[in-house]
Amino acid sequence: MGRTFFPALIACFAMAARGAPVEKYGHRAFAEAPAAVLSEVGPYRDTGRIVQLRPSAAQAFLKMAAAAREEGVGILPISGFRPISYQKNLFARAVKRYGSEEKAARWVAPPGYSEHATGWTLDVGDTAHQNTDIEQGFSATPAARWLAIHAHRYGFELSFPPDNSQGVNHEPWHWRFIGNDDARAVFHPAPPKKL
Repeated sequence: MGRTFFPALIACFAMAARGAPVEKYGHRAFAEAPAAVLSEVGPYRDTGRIVQLRPSAAQAFLKMAAAAREEGVGILPISGFRPISYQKNLFARAVKRYGSEEKAARWVAPPGYSEHATGWTLDVGDTAHQNTDIEQGFSATPAARWLAIHAHRYGFELSFPPDNSQGVNHEPWHWRFIGNDDARAVFHPAPPKKL
């Protein structure tokens, strides 16, 4: 296992030891990536905010976006790494909008339970369809169709497909990197070995 898997595992055990659930409203607990290890993948067009990922995920995303561009499809980053403090504010706004934590969590992960904190996950958009950013309509865009066919070649998988086992609403824009052992272990940990 790589050096990032064990800190994530330790953080989950620490949360459980403090009485924090390892899962909340269908979202799994994740440790926050150290900011020092992140790489830029580009700005989000609406805000100019710089989107960051762990280096291997960043490289894979940039290669994937370039390959799509060669086929006339524009894929852009919207949101990558988000610190838990940012997620706390995002979730509070969602609770206000949807009326309860449980309803909000169908769309926004509670703080400490967002894949974005890992630095392995990003939200993407279609350069030609800005009105579909973080909207269900993204699924009908050329970018979404291209990703459905090609993303796995670059180590990405859709985090929340329709009818996912976590009970989170389908998010066609939300992709996680599983293209190396460290990332795969975070999202698909091996079952414990029996003694």
